[in-house]
Amino acid sequence: MSEHTPIGLENSAAPVTALTHSGNFHVDETMGYVILHYALAPHGDLRARVLDEKSVDRLTFIRTRNPDIIKSADIVFDVGGLYDPPHGRYDHHMKDKPLREDGTPYSAAGLLWKDYGHAAIRNILKTPVDDATVDLIWKSLDKSLILPIDQDDNGVVKMGKLSLADIVSACSPPWDTAEVYGRQEARARESLGFANAATAVASHLTNVVDRVRASLKATDRVLAAYENAEDKRILVMGTGMPTEKVIFEHELPVVYVVSPAGPEQWNVKAVPPVRGDFGQRVSLPEAWGGLEREKLTTVSGVSDAVFAHPARFICGAGSREGAIRMAQLALQIAGV
Repeated sequence: MSEHTPIGLENSAAPVTALTHSGNFHVDETMGYVILHYALAPHGDLRARVLDEKSVDRLTFIRTRNPDIIKSADIVFDVGGLYDPPHGRYDHHMKDKPLREDGTPYSAAGLLWKDYGHAAIRNILKTPVDDATVDLIWKSLDKSLILPIDQDDNGVVKMGKLSLADIVSACSPPWDTAEVYGRQEARARESLGFANAATAVASHLTNVVDRVRASLKATDRVLAAYENAEDKRILVMGTGMPTEKVIFEHELPVVYVVSPAGPEQWNVKAVPPVRGDFGQRVSLPEAWGGLEREKLTTVSGVSDAVFAHPARFICGAGSREGAIRMAQLALQIAGV
């Protein structure tokens, strides 16, 4: 959380000029631009700012290495040789570079996220949330998304193939673009590549912000359902939502999760022994595996039984009561 009011946040109407370097681009300055877009001018055109010099909104964005233009910009990131947030300078390439508390060097994305991330999250979310929730979302993304960008850009740990860093790199024009098409076309293709990369990063950021918001909401509902459960081994949810993360983070002794799978079906899903594993803490009965409807009803005794997967990690019934009964019978048969 910033200890000063970052440039552009003290006055929501004042024009702001943000600048990063031209030439080869990476995920850190691309994410940095996207963060500033959502924090300062979310209603502006993310692509047009890069591609069209006539595009006008509150935020002006420049990519250059010209020292005079760099000096005149309000916010400069990933270039300039200075880390001075109160004056809008966010470079990290100096010998005495800014570090996280654990010693990891910041990238431009991490530095801008620290100052502008909370504002960006508020503007991304369509559903209003309180400051505590915004901070939880900020912390979650700082750990899962921004820190890996910091590590990748500073040569600590590579994000790897098909990562966000790799997607951004793939937007860069090939090394011989100027040789094949000429310098003017190469510059145009570089700008187009950055605009494409920013669009991809913006889509990813908005999606993960909303997914984290929903995850926090799910946590509250799962814990409330667990508290109200008659049998703590059977978690009954009124709506389908991710439960495994909460079960393991809070070490809940849940064996089966019962939840609706549509207007006419409720499923029973077995919890794995390890988060993300394919196994089950307690598998569904062997005699049920691969059976459907009448055959499953005959074997299980549940009148509206619908199916049981051959791998015995999920089964279903036509009603909430039928699904709960299947979960209860599975525990009885397993003797747990």
